[in-house]
Amino acid sequence: MKILKNIFNFYLNASIHVAFAVYAFLRITEQYLEISQQEHLNYFVFFGTITGYNFVKYAGVAKLHHKSLTNNLKVIQIFSFFCFLTLCYFAYVLPVKILLLAIPFMLLTVLYAIPFLSGLSKNLRQISYLKIIVVALVWAGFTVLIPACNANRVLNSTIFLLFLQRFLIVVVLILPFDIRDVKYDAISLQTIPKKIGIEKTKRLGLGIMIVALLIEYAINANDISKNVFMIFFFLTLILLMRSKINQSKYYSAFWVESLPIIWSLFLFGFHKFL
Repeated sequence: MKILKNIFNFYLNASIHVAFAVYAFLRITEQYLEISQQEHLNYFVFFGTITGYNFVKYAGVAKLHHKSLTNNLKVIQIFSFFCFLTLCYFAYVLPVKILLLAIPFMLLTVLYAIPFLSGLSKNLRQISYLKIIVVALVWAGFTVLIPACNANRVLNSTIFLLFLQRFLIVVVLILPFDIRDVKYDAISLQTIPKKIGIEKTKRLGLGIMIVALLIEYAINANDISKNVFMIFFFLTLILLMRSKINQSKYYSAFWVESLPIIWSLFLFGFHKFL
């Protein structure tokens, strides 16, 4: 049992789970835009998510404690290195125009972790309200805009609405994490729950999800897709409304981040997810 728990914790801590969530969003975009599966791009984004998230989470820790890293962190570093090599391979086989389009989003990821403001003491993550916008923008860019361009689709109102919907959904998915981190975040970091309170944050999330639902009905004429989205809609609201500061270790890190995967599985079926 301990071995299984360690494997599961590694799965979460090494950002594999969040990478599957991003991958699920990619597959959903392919379904909505009626484009064939873009395997090279999907794997590029999957391994890029692992590399990027682990860089953001552990770069500062590794710098401060590089001589006394725990075994778990060392394993995650080695795993991330091999994911980076795999990322490089899929970057090599992608069109140059897609890599150029990805550069601004990759730069935002780097600046999210590396201090470059206020005398090199502050990064994007430490700027009030900007944290949630940057994360949602990067997710929406990689899971809507880039796959649409890779499929040579003309950027039209449908793609714009899908991009906006994805941005709003990611904002809502971040809220349970911000609620959890209220007791950990610095006083200077004014996240939405710290600024307006937890209950108002939940009401804000409800309002945003209603907008996302309206967008769904504006862009999708497929009854099956709309019904599946309704399942995702209610599951998201349930997890958001049940969020609290003292939540379990896996509440946000596993269950909330599972929502895009669940959406994708209902949309495609388990046999077509990968």
